Amino acid sequence: MVRYLPRAAESTLNRFLSSFPVVGITGPRQSGKSTLLLHSLPDYKYVTFDDPTNIAYFESDPKGFLKQYSDKVIFDEVQFVPQIFNYIKIEVDNDRQNYGKFVVTGSNQFSAMKRISESLAGRIGLFSLLPLQFSELPEYARDQAVYRGSYPEMVDRKYDESELWYSSYIDTYLNKDVRVMSNIGDIRDFQRLMNLLAANVSATLDFSTYARKLGVSVPTIKRWISILEASYIIFLLEPYYENFGKRIVKSPKLYFWDTGLVSYLTGVKTEELYESGPLSGALFENYVVADIYKQQMHKKTGVGLFYLRTRDQLEVDLILDDKVQKKFFEIKKSSTFTNKMFTAIRALISDKDEGFLIYRGDSVDFQPGLNVVSYKKYLGSSFL
Repeated sequence: MVRYLPRAAESTLNRFLSSFPVVGITGPRQSGKSTLLLHSLPDYKYVTFDDPTNIAYFESDPKGFLKQYSDKVIFDEVQFVPQIFNYIKIEVDNDRQNYGKFVVTGSNQFSAMKRISESLAGRIGLFSLLPLQFSELPEYARDQAVYRGSYPEMVDRKYDESELWYSSYIDTYLNKDVRVMSNIGDIRDFQRLMNLLAANVSATLDFSTYARKLGVSVPTIKRWISILEASYIIFLLEPYYENFGKRIVKSPKLYFWDTGLVSYLTGVKTEELYESGPLSGALFENYVVADIYKQQMHKKTGVGLFYLRTRDQLEVDLILDDKVQKKFFEIKKSSTFTNKMFTAIRALISDKDEGFLIYRGDSVDFQPGLNVVSYKKYLGSSFL
């Protein structure tokens, strides 16, 4: 049993349990969804649809199944029984003021499940649980997580047999989740796409390049990218359009939710390979961007995340926009700060906005509105 590490999403779960009849938690396999719920809701019944017996019981007698599991129940991995949403709707509509009646989890985004929009609209509160964010990590893992990943079980095992763990993880993902979500013609080409994407983290996404390398159509690449997004393997950072119009590069940037998976797919097995390898800077940027995104997802803040690259080569790695203020981030693996690192931010920032250099050096006082911050300090200070 993986020991429980306190999660920033605990407060979000409690908010939603008091506000919705159904609470839905999505996130990748092994991100800690079941562990969070079993820790936080010890009085709830727990049913997992990873167990074929439970799938067979539900499919043979759905009304009898819901009669047995009608209140204060956790349904885990519901993507395997999408019909259950219709029956949950009936139960909820007969007991509408009973908030927290059902908690459902899935390893792909509920928007990809066909029946949820018509079945549970207005009845379900949704949020995501990703692998551990930096502020949730124990001290011993904080230096290694940048290249070894943040899945709770890996952290709890102190990364013992990480190669074997990630190999099993990908095999389970390909042969269970991907096959459930879509009819992939050639699973080997799909995995080759994952490898190519891992080798190009933190870069802009060119669908035609991957189509050409794999010998498949651009629509096929777009569909496979959507599957990887929906199952929380990757995410895309869209360009920031406001106030810049046609001056910007329009392609999204590609990141993985877990940098340990990137390292596994690209052969980064040691700290030395991380520090000196060609992916070093990109992997560090991926880690910081993903961690900041996790903070927003776990707290359900509604803050928008973007990047910006102009056609005259000004680039900002990350922009947080809460509609009142924008925060501009330059992310560098360097431990040395230089004034020119703020060149792009200075050219693009307004008086009411704030700029940050996030790097591996020490935090220093710089200028009003421009902050030079250690990545450990910035990521470690945002828990709860």
